[in-house]
Amino acid sequence: MLRYASMRIIGAIPTLLLVIVIAFLMVHAAPGGPFDAERVLPPDIERNITHAYHLDESLPQQFQRYLRGLLHGDLGPSYRYRDYSVSELIGKALPLSIWLGSLAMSVALLLGVAAGLLAALQKNTFFDRLLTGVAMIGISVPIFVVAPLLVLAFAVHLNWLPAGWSSSSGLSRYLLPVFALALPQIAYIARITRGGMIEAMSSDFVRTARAQGLGTVSIVRYHALKPAMLPLLSYMGPAIVGILTGSVVVEQIFGIPGLGRLFVLAALNRDYTLVLGIVILYAVLIILFNLLVDILYGLLDPRIRKR
Repeated sequence: MLRYASMRIIGAIPTLLLVIVIAFLMVHAAPGGPFDAERVLPPDIERNITHAYHLDESLPQQFQRYLRGLLHGDLGPSYRYRDYSVSELIGKALPLSIWLGSLAMSVALLLGVAAGLLAALQKNTFFDRLLTGVAMIGISVPIFVVAPLLVLAFAVHLNWLPAGWSSSSGLSRYLLPVFALALPQIAYIARITRGGMIEAMSSDFVRTARAQGLGTVSIVRYHALKPAMLPLLSYMGPAIVGILTGSVVVEQIFGIPGLGRLFVLAALNRDYTLVLGIVILYAVLIILFNLLVDILYGLLDPRIRKR
């Protein structure tokens, strides 16, 4: 398993390099520049600023300089946030996004897996059809509709929870953002779990277990649960990365100073190095979580480990 993980990490290096190249070219191809929103500067000052940030060099030279910095763990300075490096800005925003994402994913896994298992064990009943319909609505309705509706219901009309991110709100300020992030994931996880469990319960080894007199609870716990979770694992890799690093929409709506909101501001401000730093972080996390998913596959299914 260690050799397999090492080979996967080595094989991910060209992919990561390709992501860096494409992201670098795309941010520099966007119209405008990081200092266009400033007041009109005298030519000498503007020339000094572009020279200080090496923006007067050709794209190949800028890329080589940026790549050398990456190899030394330097993501570069921010063009818009004075006296801050990209690493410092990401270091401030990432913990909050991870905390919110962890809470949201925990809620989604708890409710989604439980609902999916119950629906699979009561296949074609009223509860199964009801859950399938609700899950389809949860998948179809975008998060930029769900989040304002939650604010309208629980913050404006009922006045139970704060509508925005305020330090005076205490723990209650987490509830609406967490549930706004979790609701779509609950729908996805419930449907994937339901499908995986139905397939596992119709397999030959489950029929053999029933023939030996095992009850439904024992069959689910000891025989069907592990193979039923394999499709969910495939989904969880990218989903965890997306939800842990912060939802752009949710953080914008609730004014949360997390990574998603920082990415939006960086893109609007043409802060090249900050955009690149966040994109690289996303790419690294996706590669690592997909590797973790592959390792968990081997732990849940010995047949995969043998192959």
